Amino acid sequence: MKRREFITLLGGAASAWPLMARAQQGQRVRLVCILEGVSADTPGSKARYAALLQGLQQLGWIDGQNVRIDIRWAEGDAREIRRHASELVALAPDVILANGTAAMESLLRATRTIPIVFNNVADPVGAGFVKSMSRPGGNSTGFIQFEYTLSGKWLELLKQIAPSVARVAVLRDASITSGIGQFAVIQAVAPSVGVEVSAINVRDAGEIEGDIADFARTSNGALILTASALAAIHAELVIALAARHGLPAVYWRRAFVAGGGLVSYGPDIVDQYRRAAGYVDRILKGARPADLPVQAPTKYELVVNLKTAKSLGLEIPNSVLARADEVIE
Repeated sequence: MKRREFITLLGGAASAWPLMARAQQGQRVRLVCILEGVSADTPGSKARYAALLQGLQQLGWIDGQNVRIDIRWAEGDAREIRRHASELVALAPDVILANGTAAMESLLRATRTIPIVFNNVADPVGAGFVKSMSRPGGNSTGFIQFEYTLSGKWLELLKQIAPSVARVAVLRDASITSGIGQFAVIQAVAPSVGVEVSAINVRDAGEIEGDIADFARTSNGALILTASALAAIHAELVIALAARHGLPAVYWRRAFVAGGGLVSYGPDIVDQYRRAAGYVDRILKGARPADLPVQAPTKYELVVNLKTAKSLGLEIPNSVLARADEVIE
């Protein structure tokens, strides 16, 4: 064996000694698995994951010491979500953190015993994930993405920013309960603001591009990107298409506005991941998901991109700017 290889091997062995020593002293290294419906490159993903790790560390759980974290990114692919769900359940982890409705559906098909903490789920009761918000009753609990009423606020915000808008295309995932629910609320609000709404599915990039191009052929149009894993995967495409066709658009995450989108209003997802660390901690210490109430967001943020507004020829009203948590110039 070469000297350099031996030193490398020795260094690796030395770094493992503390972990081995703790194991020998009877401290079991816990396994926490994470199933992300999106990709690691999706805007905001790295910040959310970092917030989770920070939250766990503050509670005494250090990755590579007393806990091992196995994270899988499904790239917005339904088959990959199902595959990763099965693989993670087979590992028999102490707890699984699930991001999104599609991830939850696959995990609950694979296990009804392993504790699951979910995030970014719009309607866990309607989807059948929990019995009620206050008493989940099964093996899962977590944090809802928002209440459906938020969807109507996107349309109202869009009309405030671009009063001439008369038609709005709502990009949604029609295959999940929350996609149907968000669109239904926007439809209900539309008559009160004098807007006609239609739906565009977010199944694949080619379909999105073609449908938005068709929609943009008529004037006074705008877009709303509703929340889902598929929408997050295609957010950069939607931002580019909105710019190309001169369409004002509302998003649900700050990261999309930082990436060139016009405006967003929604929960602080990074904060929710930090809070999710608290539920993971409680479950690792013996709490049951059935007894931990599902929680709603506590922090919402309105973010405006003035550079994008200027490129669209829009002047953001002072009433909106005064409410904004962040203005990107």
